[in-house]
Amino acid sequence: MASGTRPATPERGPSARRSIGTTVRRGLTFWRRSIQARVVASTLVLSAVVVSVVGWFLLQQTRDGLLENRVDAVVAEADNESAEALERLVAVPGTETDASTQASELAIPIIARGQTRGFDVVLGGPDSSETGLAAGGSVYTPGLDTSSVPRSLLDHFAASSDTAWTYAPIRTVAEDGSVASEPGIVVGSQVRLPSDGRARTLYFLFPLEEERETLALVTRALLTAGGLLLVLVAGMTWLVTRQVVTPIRAARRVAERLAAGRLQERVRVSGEDDLARLALSFNQMASNLQRQIRQLEELSRVQRRFVSDVSHELRTPLTTVRMAGDVLFDARADFDPVTARAAELLQTELDRFETLLVDLLEISRFDAGAAVLELDDVNLVDVAHRVVERNRPLAEQRGVSLVVRAPARPCLAEADVRRVERIVRNLVTNAIDHAGPPERGRSRVVVHVAGDDHAAAIAVRDYGVGLAPGESALVFNRFWRADPARARTSGGTGLGLSISLEDTHLHGGWLQAWGRPDEGAQFRVTLPRRAGTPLRQSPLPLVPADARERLAGATS
Repeated sequence: MASGTRPATPERGPSARRSIGTTVRRGLTFWRRSIQARVVASTLVLSAVVVSVVGWFLLQQTRDGLLENRVDAVVAEADNESAEALERLVAVPGTETDASTQASELAIPIIARGQTRGFDVVLGGPDSSETGLAAGGSVYTPGLDTSSVPRSLLDHFAASSDTAWTYAPIRTVAEDGSVASEPGIVVGSQVRLPSDGRARTLYFLFPLEEERETLALVTRALLTAGGLLLVLVAGMTWLVTRQVVTPIRAARRVAERLAAGRLQERVRVSGEDDLARLALSFNQMASNLQRQIRQLEELSRVQRRFVSDVSHELRTPLTTVRMAGDVLFDARADFDPVTARAAELLQTELDRFETLLVDLLEISRFDAGAAVLELDDVNLVDVAHRVVERNRPLAEQRGVSLVVRAPARPCLAEADVRRVERIVRNLVTNAIDHAGPPERGRSRVVVHVAGDDHAAAIAVRDYGVGLAPGESALVFNRFWRADPARARTSGGTGLGLSISLEDTHLHGGWLQAWGRPDEGAQFRVTLPRRAGTPLRQSPLPLVPADARERLAGATS
């Protein structure tokens, strides 16, 4: 095997990143949708904060209590040791000895007891407060680092003889020269040797190992109890919120089924609490809605049937009246001027009445859901030219010029040619009706055609009265007119735009309107290139280019 080689570590690829992204999105979705998870998480966070604060307070109290008891005990023990050692030294009969010998006789028994009882001892020299314990004349427990006695305690006994104590790390030197340190309490007590009467200071160094172990045990107990308490709180919160969330989720599922049309669905009611009464009220609301919806459906069915029946029944008398009107219209040259004019008006209104009947029948088919498409590949450029040529006499009569702006290539869409031509015809005649007066130089209607890989569109632009804010949505309502006093000059029935909208929706397309007062309007129909394909955008803008330029110039 070759040395210095190792298999390459596979890097995290795009699939792994997508998997992580998917997991994160699912987690965020679950967080947004689950009130139970948010309540449990919030309760856990608040409980963790409370448990942390209480635990910290208990630990502080426990530590302070342990240290206070230990300080009281070690100060008392240091005083007792100092007093007992001095009494033994004075009570021993014999000749007078020098101060250094008495110091050793004083310190050695205490050091021996300290080694068996777990504390260290340092007997300072006569000038240790000025020169330090390491300068000489000090007697201490073997292996103890005399620097464990803090300078602050030495300075204290330079000015006072009262017993004093302080916290300080206790350092010991092992045989291999390594230094170990542990927290402890250093207590200082002064004694006077009988030989010279000079004060010497005994320093007792008590380790806090037991207290540290006790505090660690208490800390582990508090952490364990806190963790168990948080788990218990999370479980209790989950169970409590589940009792509230479960009926709400059941009501949500029933509401979704009701919205989908399953009006017989109801929420199961159990108990007599607030949630049960809420479910009962929800069921009563659903029953009332179901009854009202059925009444409205029945009323709508009756209305559609009435319109359809009336439209069919009117065909027979209309045919008779049409025949009589045609006879009168053909013979109008033999009538006097008033009667001839009446025959012409009768013919015009009969044409309008017949168109209205056809539109009512078409509306009834849409309402009944009986309208179907006869799909074929339709070139919208040819449709625009055909519709414009058929309506050019009407436009010339109104003094309106018609212009088609279409590409040289075909703009194909899979559609019903009859319905598409009806949509464009209604838009063009509507634009002719609302085009500006010739004397203002705006009596012009422009038909735009465009297409791309996904959609094909036709936009009809006029420069007439335009639309007020909010009217672009109302213009497709049945029999709606911006000015009720305005007459329909082209003989329209008031249903053309409504039928055009239904035809467009039947193709899965868009029919939209834009307008601005005194700046004209534009209607745009957008159809998918293939039937059933959802639309995402239109190849033609809804707001005309000239309107955008004027708006940009006004803002600049």
